[in-house]
This record gives sequence, C-alpha cells and structure tokens, in this order.
Amino acid sequence: MPTMTVPNVLTDPGYWFWAPAGTASMTNTVAGSKFTDAWAVAWIMFGATEDGGEFNYETSIEPVKAAEFLDPIKWVTTDRSGSVSFTLIDFTLQKWRMALNAPTGNVVIVSGTGATQLNRLDPVAPGSEVRAAIGWESLDGTVRLYIAQAIQGGTISSSMKKAPATAGIACTWNFELSSGSALPFQMFTAGTARA
Repeated sequence: MPTMTVPNVLTDPGYWFWAPAGTASMTNTVAGSKFTDAWAVAWIMFGATEDGGEFNYETSIEPVKAAEFLDPIKWVTTDRSGSVSFTLIDFTLQKWRMALNAPTGNVVIVSGTGATQLNRLDPVAPGSEVRAAIGWESLDGTVRLYIAQAIQGGTISSSMKKAPATAGIACTWNFELSSGSALPFQMFTAGTARA
C-alpha cells in the first residue's frame, strides 16, 4: 500500500496590503524557509478582516469541433478572470476611500483639528477610479501573493448591527493587466516545503 505524506496546509488569514497600481512586487528575500524582507513603505496594511480573505481565479474553455467527430478536437482557453475578496473591520474613511477606488484627496478635513476634526468622504466620479496593487502574506511568512493592478467592484456593504457584530467594509478586488506587468497575479513561496 502506498504511503501518504502529510499535506502542507495553510490555515491562517494572513495580512492584506494596498499600494498604488504598478507598485513593484516585494523583494522576496528568503532565509530559514520564510520571507525576511519587510514590505516597502508604499504598501499600506488593510488591517483586520472579518473572516480572512478569498482568492478566486476562473478559466473558461470552449471546445473546437469538427463535423466529422463527435468529440472535441481540442479545448481552448477563451476567458480568464481573478479576484480577491475580504471584509475590512477597520471602519475608517481611508478604508472606505480604498474600497471606493477614490484618490487620497477624496477624504477631506472639513474643519477643526484633533477631537474637533470633521472629516468627509466624497465618492469618486465614474471613470476617475484609482486602481491599486494588492498584496497578501501568510502569518507564517511562507506564502505571498502579488496583484499588480486591481479595481474594487461589486457591492460594498456594511451591516450596522448590535455587538458582537462589526460594521465591516466588504470588498472584491478584480484583477486587471497593467502596463508594467503582463501577468494578472504572481504567487511566491519560501523554502522547499511549499514549492
């Protein structure tokens, strides 16, 4: 009977990061089977999520047929799309700004300072959306995900409910190709165990 090896599972929510679209991938320095380099200053941590995140990548294929055969001669890729989704629980206007694809200037200090400060968020005008680079790293420092360009799309919902529920900001970041990268995403692992 063959012997089964113990699977190398990934069981943590990791950390999600945001940066301006086209921001370079991390250096990815590895020592001791872990990433040891820090994320560059352009990368801003999204903060805590309600229940971690989800990576989705879909490939559509269609059959090439010939009248003389019942079975397809070949299957060809006709479409690909990817996204990551998570619900932020750090309820701030800056996190809402990111979810709305708005530039930094769309969060305005209306008046006051400190404890008297009044802030306002303006939604972005259609067609003026700001794209972002999205990153992720596992808590154990062995897996990283880099998305060079994405736009948040879909329904942003926040449920204002009685505790222990939190008013999160649900986001779905859809991958795009960028002028700096011909790849929609890259995944990196550290050490031989996850290769």
